[in-house]
Amino acid sequence: MQVPENLKYSDKHHWFRAADGAVGITDYAQKKLGTIVYVDLPQVGTTIKQGESCGSIESTKANSDLYAPVSGKIVKINEEVVDDPEPINSSPYEKGWLFVIETAGDAEATALLSSSQYAALTGA
Repeated sequence: MQVPENLKYSDKHHWFRAADGAVGITDYAQKKLGTIVYVDLPQVGTTIKQGESCGSIESTKANSDLYAPVSGKIVKINEEVVDDPEPINSSPYEKGWLFVIETAGDAEATALLSSSQYAALTGA
């Protein structure tokens, strides 16, 4: 299981890349969900709060809410995964990102889990 060191992680299995504000689900999450068939993302311009539901993912096994790893404003969504969610399974940290969030600061991101903490949480 991949747990890139340049990302921060939530205990709800979402990742956040501070360098560009990108958010996605982890490799662990996509493996647990199975083949993802549909994704419902927040609209550009929406303000979301850390820990709150902001969309959903449907797979062949289950439906799951997306939770905001940090608070902020949605500035971009990945239209490619809306049209074809397969990259979420095949490339969750690169092509399978979900949306970009503009945060008001780094306090929430700093409080997220490091790669080693997330790996310990998931048994990776």
